[in-house]
Amino acid sequence: MPAKKKTRKITLGGLRIGGGAPVSVQSMAKTDTSDVASTVSQIRGLQAAGCEAVRVAVLNAEAADAVKKIKKRIKIPLIADIHFDHKLALAVMKNGVDGLRINPGNIGSTLKVREVVAAARDCGVPIRIGVNAGSLEKDLLRKYRHPTAGALVESAGRHIKILEDLKFRAIKVSLKASDVPKTVDAYRLFAKKYNYPVHIGISEAGPAFSGTVKSAVGLGILLSEGIGDTMRVSLTADPVEEVMVAFEILKSLHLRQVGPELVSCPTCGRCQIDIRGIVEKVEMKLAGIKKPLKVAVMGCVVNGPGEAREADIGIAGGKGMGILFKNGKVVKTLKERELFSTLMREIKKL
Repeated sequence: MPAKKKTRKITLGGLRIGGGAPVSVQSMAKTDTSDVASTVSQIRGLQAAGCEAVRVAVLNAEAADAVKKIKKRIKIPLIADIHFDHKLALAVMKNGVDGLRINPGNIGSTLKVREVVAAARDCGVPIRIGVNAGSLEKDLLRKYRHPTAGALVESAGRHIKILEDLKFRAIKVSLKASDVPKTVDAYRLFAKKYNYPVHIGISEAGPAFSGTVKSAVGLGILLSEGIGDTMRVSLTADPVEEVMVAFEILKSLHLRQVGPELVSCPTCGRCQIDIRGIVEKVEMKLAGIKKPLKVAVMGCVVNGPGEAREADIGIAGGKGMGILFKNGKVVKTLKERELFSTLMREIKKL
């Protein structure tokens, strides 16, 4: 796999992004930001799942005021998502937000942009330029006829120039579309022209199943090419699922090892134990474990022993029984009814 593209380093709260730092995982609260209790509750759930930064939509003054209370009750960096109103950007920075997601070109006059950039510099707040295929500038749509990869990169370049002209470079950039090839092409093109850190994602990816597939394909391609400094999986689902999918993508490419990796067979006619039932229970129990372990739950004697030996711990099934492997060695032979409880007991020891 190609080496990770070296990008400029920025700091979001205490989180390093770019400059060789590991790819971080973000999500976005799906609550009304002015409802502090609900927003804090959702963010704490994201924290427990391993989320490393969270974004909230700031639509009005009430939401901007709520940021101050939310920030005090969470542990991960907080990003404010703002469009059109520079006063909201100024308010959230005063209230302690760690990052901004704005497009400098759409928050008003040059004077207003200068105000926001000056405050961001004083507060040490980085700015994410978020370009989206669904909200490109009208002149770019006329020029390109469609929101192409080139149009996305040109739009990002415009916003970058506004900030660079003001000597501000604590920037990260996203170029998102719901179309996977278009998104991949946009990030590839951007990576050739700029060295700013990028936030990668497939915008409006869809519901849990199809959105997971699209995100895994698109983000997997980019990450495998060394592109991506921070990421969000955008699903029409509980945001905790976004975080879980993101970490699975990173684990599958050996880019992050946060929590256990579960390897299990798809089952076939050779399987003579209830491997699906065991896998479901093991997956549920592993959800609360943060240590990076490789766990194999295999159903038959063909591939099972080999996969189980390569894992930190695993089982390989036989006829109404299974073999427990630990660190590549056979530990014991167990009856089917003993497999789950014994496996979990040994995992806890590790």
